[in-house]
Amino acid sequence: MLADFEMMADHSNDDDGDVGVALDVKPKTKRPPMYKVLILNDDFTPMEFVVHVLERFFGMSHAQSFELMLTVHKKGVAVVGVFSHEIAETKVAQVMDFAQRHQHPLQCTMEKE
Repeated sequence: MLADFEMMADHSNDDDGDVGVALDVKPKTKRPPMYKVLILNDDFTPMEFVVHVLERFFGMSHAQSFELMLTVHKKGVAVVGVFSHEIAETKVAQVMDFAQRHQHPLQCTMEKE
């Protein structure tokens, strides 16, 4: 029986000399792309409405919302959050729908980070 094993061992060295165990290689998963949600300034939407939107849809405190609203007002645009595609898309739709229902031209968009 030992001779059989030695013959098998000798035979395995005849190919490349590679004897090993096949490993399952798991592909590395990439993080999904993230998207910035932006609020754009306009000359018609009241500042209080923008503050309300930031509190309601982005979970910001009143102070945070007020500061960000001022950034939008002064710079014309501000990033209000970074989310996965689905969440960013939902937030944009919620803000746009809410603004439209309240007859404000507030614009909210998203772009890949």
